[in-house]
Amino acid sequence: MDMAHIAIVGGGPAGLSAALFLAKNGQDATVFDTDGTWMHKAHLFNYLGVKTEDGSEFVETAREQVDHFGAEQVEAEVTDVETTDDGFAVHAEETHEADYLILATGADRDLAEELGCAFGDDGTVSVDVSMETSVADAYATGAMVRAEEWQAVISAGDGAAAALNVLTKEEGEHFHDFDTPADADDHWT
Repeated sequence: MDMAHIAIVGGGPAGLSAALFLAKNGQDATVFDTDGTWMHKAHLFNYLGVKTEDGSEFVETAREQVDHFGAEQVEAEVTDVETTDDGFAVHAEETHEADYLILATGADRDLAEELGCAFGDDGTVSVDVSMETSVADAYATGAMVRAEEWQAVISAGDGAAAALNVLTKEEGEHFHDFDTPADADDHWT
């Protein structure tokens, strides 16, 4: 599989989940984030596999995991995104080129609107089951695609769905990310 560059805007559960799946599977993922995630106001009791954890602690653990697998994290506000002949331009302090774009900006749908994504009658960004928008190779996740069903586990799943679809496109066949106990030794030693 060749390495694609994927720009992920937003560093909450959706964005970090996407970055984890992509980086773990050899793709060049960059997360742009201003550390404004709602998770800093949350406490997790309803996140599968987590008995109880402060949202900020969860985000810190997730960032460490994403770093471990090699995703780049850039603390910068993305002010604009646009399509180019080769993919996308992500404008922050500098302009970054990407083959794919994953929007994980919570309920803030401004970048999706600027990009020209289709919206539903309820004001949410329209996506298919893989989280792809009406703009090819651009994905929307979490609260921006749901009217009021905003929840960390759902958002993380949306990020994973987007990442797996990118990996499927890059592989040219359905891609599955399924680890076994033996894989753990490979990843964490």
